Amino acid sequence: MQMPQGNPLLLSYTLQELLARDTVQVELIPEKKGLFLKHVEYEVSSQRFKSSVYRRYNDFVVFHEVLLHKFPYRMVPALPPKRVLGADREFIEGRRRALKRFINLVARHPPFSEDVLLKLFLSFSGSDVQHKLKEAAQCVGDEFTNCKLAARAKDFLPADIQTQFAMSRELIRNVYNSFYKLRDRAERIASRAIDNAADLLIFGKELSALGSDTTPLPSWAALHLSTWGSLKQALKGLSVEFALLADKAAQQGKKEENDVVEKLNLFLDLLQSYKDLCERHEKGVLHKHQRALHKYGLMKRQMMSAAHGREPESVEQLESRIVEQENVIQTMELRNYFSLYCLHQETQLVHVYLPLTSHILGAFVNSQIQGHKEMSKVWNDLKPKLSCLFAGPHSVLTPPRSPQEDGVCPH
Repeated sequence: MQMPQGNPLLLSYTLQELLARDTVQVELIPEKKGLFLKHVEYEVSSQRFKSSVYRRYNDFVVFHEVLLHKFPYRMVPALPPKRVLGADREFIEGRRRALKRFINLVARHPPFSEDVLLKLFLSFSGSDVQHKLKEAAQCVGDEFTNCKLAARAKDFLPADIQTQFAMSRELIRNVYNSFYKLRDRAERIASRAIDNAADLLIFGKELSALGSDTTPLPSWAALHLSTWGSLKQALKGLSVEFALLADKAAQQGKKEENDVVEKLNLFLDLLQSYKDLCERHEKGVLHKHQRALHKYGLMKRQMMSAAHGREPESVEQLESRIVEQENVIQTMELRNYFSLYCLHQETQLVHVYLPLTSHILGAFVNSQIQGHKEMSKVWNDLKPKLSCLFAGPHSVLTPPRSPQEDGVCPH
């Protein structure tokens, strides 16, 4: 990791620098017999490594496992769930998007981006990438055993690290909850745009059907034959404009899904990985440290009892076990401080991602402006084509007036 001069605990990255590390595309490879066979393959392309490889979901699973084993004190994003029975296209597309978010977060994470595991996953084109990943992970221990600063991690931590940890965890929990609600609203907005597209298309088709109706008029309505004929001709032509409106609405919905909802999901995935890391710290290394201390206390009491009973052999055995347990405690204590050290850096990394909020809002506003602008143009182009629907006396156009124009209060 590139560190500033001085305290190696401090990170010096900007959001732009993280995003520029790599952009990875994950595309579904269509199978010859559809999407409902045993395996779904993905084409994973990396800008940084200029590579394009084929991966299955289980390859991602093994990569996730070895990454978590090597970096237990870092934010390893979660994978989407395994395939469920009767998985449809919507599930497969959702999983593809989630895998893309996962690999991009990993590819932009400072320690992960420089690790051999990532390079293997993104560039190894052999037939057994899972074996290669496991082999590479077995050759070395985890980050604690390989980091030169691990034994000195305590020296770099602030005195109130536990207080800072508690405050950061609370803040990020609140941020996560708010962004979760924002993501739900954004999904609803995008979904409404797509539903609007479907409604506009049906609206246009019904107008076209009405205009194409060939049912003859009854004799008593023959006087209105020419009027109805003109109206039908006009209605029939309107379906094209409504199809264009539907297309614009669908484009806006897709744009909001890709530019707004996906960015929110990416940030939520990052925040969730931080929450998972905090839980691993408390239930993992911290719990093991406390358990080792408890075991040490029991041994000390046993030794005192054995010494009081004057049993030299058992005393000697207990002394040996106590020394061994002291070494375990010392290692666990060092791991605990190194875990806090990593957690402190990961907290900084989350804050580096916080300006993504402005990217998300900018994408949302731009999609609304562009969408409404394009829709407005089509509506304005449509209006003159309604002229034959409002033929009044002396061929003067008399379209319906608004209540305000007629002097009627809308209330």
